[in-house]
Amino acid sequence: MTDPKNPFEAMMAQAQEMAKALNPALESFSPKGFEALWPTMPKEVMEMMFGNTVNKDGLDAKTRLLLTLAGLTMQGAQADSAVRQTVRHALEAGAKKQEIVETIGQMSVFAGIPAMNRALDLAQEAMDDKRDDET
Repeated sequence: MTDPKNPFEAMMAQAQEMAKALNPALESFSPKGFEALWPTMPKEVMEMMFGNTVNKDGLDAKTRLLLTLAGLTMQGAQADSAVRQTVRHALEAGAKKQEIVETIGQMSVFAGIPAMNRALDLAQEAMDDKRDDET
C-alpha cells in the first residue's frame, strides 16, 4: 500500500469521482449557493409561525431561534447551512450580534471548544453575508 491517504480521505476521493461520473456539474456544487434559494423570513412571519402570536405567554421568535442555535452548536455545529440560516433568521427576528455570540459561547461549556469555534465561524460567515446584502 503506497497510498498515504487515510481511509476517510480515500472514501471522500472515491465519492467525488463517483459524483463527477454521475453528474459533472456536481464537481462545482456549493451547498452555500443552495442556501441562497431559501430567503430569510420577515420578522412578522417568524413571530406568527414560531413566536408568541398563538401562545401569548410563550417564547418570541428571537428566543426560539437563539435556542435553536444553541441546539445546533450542541450537535457540534455540523449542519453548516442550518447554523448560517438560523443566525440570519435570528438577526431578522431582532437578535443582536452579541446575543448570538453569547448563545454560542455558552454552549462551549456543554459542547466543547471545537463545536463553539465551528459555530462561531459559521455565524460570522452569516453575519458577513448579511452585511454584504445591506450594502
